[in-house]
Amino acid sequence: MGNTVAVVDRRADAFLRLGDDFAGQTVVGIGFDPDILVAAGIERADALVAVTSGDNSNIMIARVGRERYGIERVVARIYDPKRAEIYERLGIATVATVKWTAERVLRRIMTDRPAVEWTDPSAELSIVERLAADAWVGERMTRINSGPGRVVGVRRYGKALLVSDDVLVQQGDVMYVAIPNVEIAALDDFLSKGPVESQ
Repeated sequence: MGNTVAVVDRRADAFLRLGDDFAGQTVVGIGFDPDILVAAGIERADALVAVTSGDNSNIMIARVGRERYGIERVVARIYDPKRAEIYERLGIATVATVKWTAERVLRRIMTDRPAVEWTDPSAELSIVERLAADAWVGERMTRINSGPGRVVGVRRYGKALLVSDDVLVQQGDVMYVAIPNVEIAALDDFLSKGPVESQ
């Protein structure tokens, strides 16, 4: 997709699975070793994906990327669903299972990809996922619902809940918004302006 990608793995033979057409960088080492991460270009990275076979390693890698290098777009694969709430509290998006993981990873790190969770058979109405911007924190959902969509649910600290107009937006909320497909761009514009400019 035109991005520069570096892959870290402790086994050199793992890179054979990338295929002959992989044009990115490969680095042999442990993913949470700061020297290895620097060799892979973490100091200039826009996103970090931690998808080892261990939850503890993934959270360590994700936290190093977020806290030491200030990377905003961080995703960690999780095998134990019970840990999802902890990861969410740390502000780290989590994904699970290979196919779903790949789609969610791209959705989190590729800002130009539409995050659509569901579309009706007529392809006229969708439920889209949007992260609540900090500007909306503390506002009632009724403010967001005054725009071109309707928030029907929120994922908060790893748990999903239905929302009513009087629910307050909290930092890290992932909103599920029902909206006509033709209005998705208008929704993104509305959310990006924040509550003050959207009045």
